[in-house]
Amino acid sequence: MTFTDRHFEEVRKAQQNAYAPYSHFKVGAYLLTKDGKAFHGANIENAAYPATICAERSALVAAMSQGYRPGDFASITITVDSDVISSPCGTCRQVLKELCDDDMPVYMTNNTGAMKKRTVAELLPLGFSGKDLNINE
Repeated sequence: MTFTDRHFEEVRKAQQNAYAPYSHFKVGAYLLTKDGKAFHGANIENAAYPATICAERSALVAAMSQGYRPGDFASITITVDSDVISSPCGTCRQVLKELCDDDMPVYMTNNTGAMKKRTVAELLPLGFSGKDLNINE
């Protein structure tokens, strides 16, 4: 999967739906499935900070609730309103590890359109997930 202008346009659209009255740090996510479906996500903050949901998890939860399953995802793009590119938080890295292939690209962008690409495995080296439990569903 290759990063395109469409990835950047769609992730910026997703970011517009962020609800960030506390941090004022709006994040958007654009998740593509292997069969070509797209899901948008945005961070949704809560005054009880631990109840906040990140954009990456928002998009993944939307896809999973529509019947997609671990391994069905082709890429995720995230963006922030900053001159500095931000990477997914630790919780999001763990969820990506659980639901996505280790070689799935994660495109990280900022308000200028700059982009860094990493894989899920690069973001969480030596990660542990349900895949390691050898449990059949």
